[in-house]
Amino acid sequence: MNAAMPRTALLTLALSAALGGFVGVPLVAEAKPAAAAASVDIPYEEFTLPNGLRVVVHTDRKAPIVAVNIWYHVGAKDEPAGRTGFAHLFEHLMFQRSENHSGEFFEPFKQVGATDQNGTTNTDRTNYFQNVPTTALDMALWMESDRMGHLVGAIDQAALDEQRGVVQNEKRQGENQPYGQVWDKLTRAMYPAGHPYHHGVIGSMNDLNAASLDDVKTWFHTWYGPNNAVLVLAGDIDLATAKEKAARYFGDIPAGPSMAQPAVNVGQRAASTREVMSDKVPQARIYRAWNVAQVGTTDIDQLDLFSYVLGGAKSSRLDQRLLHNDKLVDNISAMTDASQLGSNFLIIATVKQGVDPARVEKAIDEELKRLIAEGPTADELERAKVQSRAGFVRGIERIGGFGGKADALAQCAVYEGNPGCFRTSLANVDVATAADVKAAGAKWLGVGDHTIVVEPGERVALAELPSVKPAPFNVPAVDPKYTTLPSQVDRSAGVPKTTSFPELKFPQLQRATLKNGTKVVLAERHDIPVVQFSYEFPGGFTADQGRKPGTANFTMGMLDEGAGQLGSLAFADAVERLGASVNAGASLDGSSVYLSALKENLAPSLALYADVVRAPRFDQNEIDRIKATWIAGIQQEKAQPNAVAMRVLPPLLYGAGHPYAIPFTGSGNEAAIQSLTREDLTSFHKQWLRPEGATLIVVGDTTLKDIVPLLERSFGDWKGEGAAPKVQAPNNVDRPQTARVFLIDQPGAVQANLFAGEVAPSTMDPGTTRFDIANGVLGGDFTSRLNMNLREDKHWSYGARSSASNALGQRPWMAVAPVQIDKTGEAMKEMNAEISQFASGQRPPTDAEVSRIRNIQTLSLPGAYETASAVMSTIGGIVRYGRPDDYVFKRKAEIEAMTPAQVAEAAKTLDPSKLTWVVVGDLKQTEAPVRALKLGEVTVIDADGKPVEKK
Repeated sequence: MNAAMPRTALLTLALSAALGGFVGVPLVAEAKPAAAAASVDIPYEEFTLPNGLRVVVHTDRKAPIVAVNIWYHVGAKDEPAGRTGFAHLFEHLMFQRSENHSGEFFEPFKQVGATDQNGTTNTDRTNYFQNVPTTALDMALWMESDRMGHLVGAIDQAALDEQRGVVQNEKRQGENQPYGQVWDKLTRAMYPAGHPYHHGVIGSMNDLNAASLDDVKTWFHTWYGPNNAVLVLAGDIDLATAKEKAARYFGDIPAGPSMAQPAVNVGQRAASTREVMSDKVPQARIYRAWNVAQVGTTDIDQLDLFSYVLGGAKSSRLDQRLLHNDKLVDNISAMTDASQLGSNFLIIATVKQGVDPARVEKAIDEELKRLIAEGPTADELERAKVQSRAGFVRGIERIGGFGGKADALAQCAVYEGNPGCFRTSLANVDVATAADVKAAGAKWLGVGDHTIVVEPGERVALAELPSVKPAPFNVPAVDPKYTTLPSQVDRSAGVPKTTSFPELKFPQLQRATLKNGTKVVLAERHDIPVVQFSYEFPGGFTADQGRKPGTANFTMGMLDEGAGQLGSLAFADAVERLGASVNAGASLDGSSVYLSALKENLAPSLALYADVVRAPRFDQNEIDRIKATWIAGIQQEKAQPNAVAMRVLPPLLYGAGHPYAIPFTGSGNEAAIQSLTREDLTSFHKQWLRPEGATLIVVGDTTLKDIVPLLERSFGDWKGEGAAPKVQAPNNVDRPQTARVFLIDQPGAVQANLFAGEVAPSTMDPGTTRFDIANGVLGGDFTSRLNMNLREDKHWSYGARSSASNALGQRPWMAVAPVQIDKTGEAMKEMNAEISQFASGQRPPTDAEVSRIRNIQTLSLPGAYETASAVMSTIGGIVRYGRPDDYVFKRKAEIEAMTPAQVAEAAKTLDPSKLTWVVVGDLKQTEAPVRALKLGEVTVIDADGKPVEKK
């Protein structure tokens, strides 16, 4: 549940997905895309009920699940003065309960294994979505229709107060992040008072505090009728079934008033403006924004292409100039952010330390004006088009969730009245000429921008928008054209019971061995024309033992910065031209190199991939450039509450000298990274990236017969040099004798971030699954004890959780809760009590709790492997931890047979008397209440984990 900011259009989301992570490294300059590209589409059918509910249906039988996605055409733009934040507040209230279901809306969905469940609000709409097993569709539609037609009677003052508190902590959590105040400032600057986009989606504290029960009930009656909604049903369903079920559950709900949508108001500005603000950040950052054409226009599609050429890719013009050549920034990007009334074009640059932001602004302006004057080259435009299409292809693999097919259909239906509007956008991109893209830039990206420069300094509290007395709601009458169907559901009977569930299906794993000794594991997936590869090697962060901290991750990150005959930018060009995605990285116990390739470009993409794995260049100029950016990234980690905790907590848990006593970000420290040499990188690559002992996982649209010859051509003659390193599981360590508390100062913070951790048995331990279920009861799910206490009961936090990362050695178990800072001591006390009572058996897991987590873990499995990435991740675990090929079935059987007594025994793994606590927050507000708890010895440390002497 979240307030979406910023907003992003379908094709922009798709393009971002295509470019995520390390975008790639080419191999042979002559690698060219194949001529034939597979056609892609989202076929659909639609109908409208007499009450105005529009229903869009897409059939996809690849998994026994249905995506249920409902969009209400109401967002922050519809909030009058004095009622800001109502749409987002209501999104939360609609998860609370309904008249015929008492309790959290997540609960029935959890009991049937729903996946990808959430709700979001942006300026233009509110949505709710979840994937459910086909057999649970009646339950899902009952629940969605109950909150649409039967909600108001369930909203009382307690519910309003609870969700208001949660939303206010969500607001604090966003503002508490480095640069977190920018979006509110930018929104206010870009749109004048009175414009529907002038205020942020989450609203002001003043208006949220002023919201009355009558206000929110009137808000619901005004906006959440069926005639203001679109329901998308996608997946294992057909039109006839959709018609019958939609009529049964939604047909008797009366229509609401027909609310007019605000007129399109792009708000193109006549003058350029700027402001400078300070924040507790390690580097200056520049935000530059223009108001541009609204969603659904040819202009916004052409501006997407313009943004890609300017700053949306690794080899874009801004990246080439400012990152690679002039070395003025550590990162830079350009993007469009499309919305109903008008969109934004954004350029964001993080300035290198010691560089004058004015130099960066000047260079950005020069490159922008050059592109507007010259337009993109034919090659730049073609690469942008290929990446746009590739992103769309990858995006429509998913039927539900953020950016899946159901989302695409709903967005098009709500914003443009045409569920197939994505076809127009794809066509606009396909036919766009260089002249078109140039003209779009010239039309929209001249004067009228607003620039915010965030400089390192003190954080100044962001003033709330002044609260005004809202005008009375003027609600029009319901249009008499809308009628209802006879009621077919006895809601007094409660939520429909789901009594049968689909069987778990996991692709059969096919195996081969290459001539070089690498084992190949293939899982066929033929639903989209994409093939994914992950070359898995041992080592990881633990291979830094005897090396400089951060060597493994840095080396892996350098693999796509030039390979074979191509330097960094030329390699990026080649990858983008093929619509591929290449990246590499290390994790705690291993390293991997990843490729996602369009099937039509499979052979040339594999050629590039082979060079990344076998022949990275490690050019000294690129090493120097990445070093500076890497060190800046470490400094950014120290400014982020979660990241700084992940830097200091593992060394506290494992003790000096242990392979896991490192920042779990894998980034090392500044001195070590600065001292890295090219020889350090080549040595690591030679020693740890070798074919024998490695596994190449392949998932996607291919067969063993087809793929093995291609892999042999690229990798068959590759041989390791010298003796292979021996991989040993890290030694076990003892927990501390008593609990300890460490405080990290974050001056000006409006939240305290609480962490409690200790070591637990390895992932290889026979009791791992039982411990995971125990953790699920305590903090591993939205409905777990920690979250229900701190979020839903106390509403001191936007969310509390606990987890244990997988590891060959002892796993790190951590409980985490960001809380409003004036509740630091009380929240720690509650966390400690929950952990203690659970681990000691004072409040053992109940049958209901174990049943809930069991259902979450097992009934979700038929829908859990909807994507190739999910399949690949599970195979990766099978490879890393020596699991059998039928592991998913064995684990499911173990969980199904698990008893509350076994879970209670597993809970004893935790020892609250030996917890290590880390608290990140404003020391002036956290230290006294934490010391008063007397949980253990209290030490103030800095962002490197070193004790801080009291002044």
